[in-house]
Amino acid sequence: MLSKQYYVYFLTNWNNKVLYVGVTNDLKRRAYEHKNALTQGFTQKYNVNKLVYYEICEEIEGAISREKQIKAGSRQKKNELVSRVNPRWEDLADRI
Repeated sequence: MLSKQYYVYFLTNWNNKVLYVGVTNDLKRRAYEHKNALTQGFTQKYNVNKLVYYEICEEIEGAISREKQIKAGSRQKKNELVSRVNPRWEDLADRI
């Protein structure tokens, strides 16, 4: 049986000033939606479309819990998390 994967991900804008944290079960589709401004709301309003970080979870509950944990942290902690795995804050969307 194929196990489902869930993703906690960070998006930012062109100059890395705005951060968005989200959860999805299809990271490739979700990154496409953000890049093409297909989702209404915060990411569209602030042009947040560069995927800079993601984690894989096997359970939706774990992904949601991790998202809440990350959101509760400071901006500095989020920046450190991204910088540890993506020090140049490159767009990872083409690599997934």
